[in-house]
Amino acid sequence: MMESLLIANRGEIARRIIRTAKMLDIRTIAVYSDADAGLPFVREADEAIAIGPPSARESYLSQERILDAARKAGAAAIHPGYGFLSENAEFAEAVEKAGMLWVGAPPAAIRAMGLKDAAKELMQAAGVPVTPGYLGPDQSEARLASEADAIGYPVLIKAVAGGGGKGMRRVDRREDFAELLASCRREATASFGDDRVLIERYIANPRHIEVQVFADKSGNCVHLFERDCSLQRRHQKVIEEAPAPGLDATTRAAICGAAIKAAKAVNYVGAGTIEFIADASSSLNSDRIWFMEMNTRLQVEHPVTEAITGEDLVLWQLKVASGEPLPKNQDEIAMNGWAFEARLYAENPSAGYLPSTGRLEHLKLPETVRVDSGVDQGNEITAFYDPMIAKIIAHGPNRETALSKLAAACAGIEVWPVKSNAGLLARIANDPDFRAAQIDTGFLDRHGEGLLAKEPDETVIDKAATALSKGTVGDPWSALTGFRIAGPSDSRVRVRIDGHLHWGRARGDLEANAVGMDEATVLFDAGNAWPIGLPHAGEVEANHGVGDGAILSPMPGLVISVEVTEGALVTKGDRLLTVEAMKMEHTLRAPFDGIVGKLQVSPGARVSENQLVVTVMKGEQ
Repeated sequence: MMESLLIANRGEIARRIIRTAKMLDIRTIAVYSDADAGLPFVREADEAIAIGPPSARESYLSQERILDAARKAGAAAIHPGYGFLSENAEFAEAVEKAGMLWVGAPPAAIRAMGLKDAAKELMQAAGVPVTPGYLGPDQSEARLASEADAIGYPVLIKAVAGGGGKGMRRVDRREDFAELLASCRREATASFGDDRVLIERYIANPRHIEVQVFADKSGNCVHLFERDCSLQRRHQKVIEEAPAPGLDATTRAAICGAAIKAAKAVNYVGAGTIEFIADASSSLNSDRIWFMEMNTRLQVEHPVTEAITGEDLVLWQLKVASGEPLPKNQDEIAMNGWAFEARLYAENPSAGYLPSTGRLEHLKLPETVRVDSGVDQGNEITAFYDPMIAKIIAHGPNRETALSKLAAACAGIEVWPVKSNAGLLARIANDPDFRAAQIDTGFLDRHGEGLLAKEPDETVIDKAATALSKGTVGDPWSALTGFRIAGPSDSRVRVRIDGHLHWGRARGDLEANAVGMDEATVLFDAGNAWPIGLPHAGEVEANHGVGDGAILSPMPGLVISVEVTEGALVTKGDRLLTVEAMKMEHTLRAPFDGIVGKLQVSPGARVSENQLVVTVMKGEQ
């Protein structure tokens, strides 16, 4: 076993790797950017080395700086985690050339599976079923549009070098193809430095099912069953579970067998995931499940596999990288119960899932289930990296029990002032269709609006009234109406919730979890955080009209394109400009027909949340 290990990553996965390494008495070395100096993984490692400014390209994606840190610390091995350089064959080769162990897939396997078109051709040759589509070298817009026409809409444009849901666009009409192709290519270039794409048939009711495989240097290969990752938003996984609901033993054997065949086709070593897309328009069947891609690394959702098998996958990685055989044979790996993982993100679901940044003044995570978190209370969520706060993992003897544990855990999460998706996760876990396993990747598109808590319901209003009438903040008697000496009292309370006034009732049967902060009192309820207070003297509800044409940036980010000029005529829905945050594009459009007024930004400008970027005036010149 190696004596020391450098973790070329950050956040929760760095903490996860450190935890297992310490169990094996391996000296751990963390690398960190300036933005991450105060995060837990830095202090939990035995040694920590600063490698550069916040930009990932100058820190976690800088091969030279990471290798210099490894040499300085005398690291015997490097674990890349997931993301960043984890699937970079050149980096893997550089690590091995420097005389260190690479805790990851062989460079040849990374290359073979790293380009989606080549990987699909390889899988076809190995007898693994693949999704129908175009994988050719002609990348002209005309050829790609022609192939899309031949396949039939809707189609999916996918970056050849893509992953993590980035560089992927669904196209429903030929008229939209050119615009979405250009957007996909920009995102692919920004994320992977490669704008090549492939075209696939879009499966109308797809399930995303993946198989965890593991292989050692002696050619032994096993699977650790499957995971269902169908609950997604914009191709980003939200809740994962294992095993996959509705998958019978025969179909499980078929896809797990296909996964091992795929791994052996590239002489795989280490932890890998074979992803399949399944047609869920009827019951799952092996003849309607196709290879999609292979992730040549540990997955974010690996804890659900650990939960149902009782195995430590990071420990397996370290053993295999050290030249040891797989810890278990296939017939020794058993499935026990059901597990879910929910990804807790710093984002605002009610505002289009925009990322939320800032200091975590208040953070309370559940203690009844496993939690893998990269931050503690007092840390900051920045715009430089993925906005994940934590992964919430619940395990039980069956799906219903595990899901109930997940729902309760998510409902008890408290995050402030950074916004989170905790309330959404709790509502998904309690949704009747989700509990009945009626899921595919379009679940949130169909149910999304009904799962969002955009306005407080009657119970939340009454809880706010209850908390305030007990003197949580301010003078409660100023909010009560109809109070009479020696007479029945009217328990109505005028309260302000999230900037809006409501009438609520103080109720003795309600327990209100309100926490006083420096600048606000916050009511935490079912995963949601509502700032509450009493109205100021003479305060009335504001009654704003329709938008005044002031276009504000919905989040901090980078302006990557401006589509209009001052004085240009626009119609409702026209593209004005595009802002990129965390490698995802957000297009701002004209709210009504009118004329473009003052442009406040230009391409390349950095903007903050709610910054005025352009105005649109009603009428014509």
